[in-house]
Amino acid sequence: MSSAARPLVIATAFAASLILGLLLVFWAMGGVGKVAQPAAIGGPFQLTDQHGKTVTDKNLKGKPTLIFFGYTHCPDVCPTSLFEISEVLRAMGKDADKVNAVFISVDPERDNQATMKDYLSSFDPHLEGLSGDPEAIAGVIKSYRVYAKKVPTKDGDYTMDHTALIYLMDRDGRFVSPFNLKRAPEEAAADLKRYL
Repeated sequence: MSSAARPLVIATAFAASLILGLLLVFWAMGGVGKVAQPAAIGGPFQLTDQHGKTVTDKNLKGKPTLIFFGYTHCPDVCPTSLFEISEVLRAMGKDADKVNAVFISVDPERDNQATMKDYLSSFDPHLEGLSGDPEAIAGVIKSYRVYAKKVPTKDGDYTMDHTALIYLMDRDGRFVSPFNLKRAPEEAAADLKRYL
């Protein structure tokens, strides 16, 4: 074999092994004809808002929805995120009535109706706080693929580690993308108006 032909043979062998490797991966995934689908985010739920009203996923349909999972004893991330959502709703003006903004508790042991009502009184009145029994909260956490874990503290209390994304759902209740709040409220409001 000439020295000029050697690189071509090596490149051809590499390409063939790469193709074979990809075919094996596709076969392991269930066949070449199948394409992996993204995991679904969202689903049915039945919770209670801060006024004692039952709210289901069906109540949110017809409007784009911002959903944030957190808890009322959260020291910084939750109040900051809810303040930023409030600023976006303020920037939307009258169009804020055409959007759902939902705060779902990951701490049902402490976040009852009265606690949620008191906590949300510091934020935009469009914000709806939802909680429920531990089983109902566990179900919605699972369907939205939220991470939430109780972390004991030294004083015998606990805090919650949790996902801090803002979920943007469309008018049909389908997940669109995480909603970026790290920008001017007017810019975020203009983005959200595209989904009205």
